[in-house]
Amino acid sequence: MAKTKRIITILIRFLALGATLSATVVMVTSHDSAEVLNIKFTVKYNNSPSFKFYVIAEAIASGYGLVALFLSRKSSVDRLIGIMNVLIAMLLTSSISAASAVAEIGKKGNSHAGWLPICDQVPKFCDMSQLAPL
Repeated sequence: MAKTKRIITILIRFLALGATLSATVVMVTSHDSAEVLNIKFTVKYNNSPSFKFYVIAEAIASGYGLVALFLSRKSSVDRLIGIMNVLIAMLLTSSISAASAVAEIGKKGNSHAGWLPICDQVPKFCDMSQLAPL
């Protein structure tokens, strides 16, 4: 039974590592440009602090996932791994929330603040950035 539990844990860790790594790659490689009133502007993940936070949090989670894969075989660090799992989950939850809020504003704007939606001008970026956080 203990061997089955270890195999399942390792499989879940590989799945989590793949998810965080792919989310990081999607966000870092997504970009688009548009021309409005003869002014060209480019949008990338690093234009928004929330998207930067998201990418950094995903990268931290990827690094932790890789380290945890090797440490999960040692029962002496199980408690530390459990605490770190919770901390990483909290970090990812906060970064996903921040990135999703910015993505929603980009998609729909905010009429109360006078912010217009930008996804009509840069649909490639919006489609890619909304895949990762949501």
